[in-house]
Amino acid sequence: MTAGGPHIPVLIDAILDACAPVQGVWLDGTFGAGGYTRALLDAGADRVIAVDRDPLAFDMARDWAAAYGDRLVMQPGVFSQLDTYGLGLDGVVLDLGVSSMQLDQAARGFSFMQDGPLDMRMSQHGPSAADVVNSADETVLADILFHYGEERASRRIARAIITARPITTTLELAGIIEKCLPRPKPGQSHPATRSFQALRIAVNNEYDELYQGLMAAERALKPGGQLAVVTFHSIEDRMVKRFLAARSGSAGRANRYAPETEADAPAFTLRSRKAIAPSPDEIQANPRARSAKLRVATRTSAPAGAVDPKSIGMPQVRGGI
Repeated sequence: MTAGGPHIPVLIDAILDACAPVQGVWLDGTFGAGGYTRALLDAGADRVIAVDRDPLAFDMARDWAAAYGDRLVMQPGVFSQLDTYGLGLDGVVLDLGVSSMQLDQAARGFSFMQDGPLDMRMSQHGPSAADVVNSADETVLADILFHYGEERASRRIARAIITARPITTTLELAGIIEKCLPRPKPGQSHPATRSFQALRIAVNNEYDELYQGLMAAERALKPGGQLAVVTFHSIEDRMVKRFLAARSGSAGRANRYAPETEADAPAFTLRSRKAIAPSPDEIQANPRARSAKLRVATRTSAPAGAVDPKSIGMPQVRGGI
């Protein structure tokens, strides 16, 4: 997705194909620019409950939302609480990460490609990225970069940030990170990519949102309901994969010598053990899709349960922010 370009929902055709026929009541837990919601309504959903914590998302949809009448319900909130917005749902779709419209607005502070205040708050409330960068101690900051962004130079970058504080803008922070890392080779991502990802995830508590959201979807879906989740990096995908494996009874035993224990009845059946990837044509049309993976599962009639966050690989940062 290039700055200023139209928002293109990633893997939407794959979602519609995997979940066909699309009907009944769906919940789009990451409304953003409304691409998934519109596609679901146009494909035959009777109603879509559109959830977003960014108030600007709904403001930007006013021009077209009225055309759907009461088939579209715009619900401010977070998808970790989606089961409070609707129960007995026919489908839930989650498109994780930051939206292109947030990246395109320099004033939101998500992008290292243009200068803006170091913000990154999706809800525009609570501690900002500047608060984290300028107040967290070196150990916590390094842990955020390592566990949330998989940045191997986390300690070196954390020390440089501590030395340079206070830091208030995106380009200022990106420049500090660039000096800590080798110049990227052609085709490699910007040196600040992993660090900015980590800070955004910390500011918006994204991994806990995902963990809670998956369990909320299990509670909200009716038997036969579909769960479709699009991820964009390995940690998110690992969490979704392990959650669905655990709740479908396909995770296997961690220790073959351990005694058998009574497991919950499977709450989901998997469409496929392997994630669905975008086609070469989709990647060419929408570069944002390059790293995307889609996992789809169908809700059974078994009672809702829970999983331990550690068992699905949810990163933990001691000390918090």
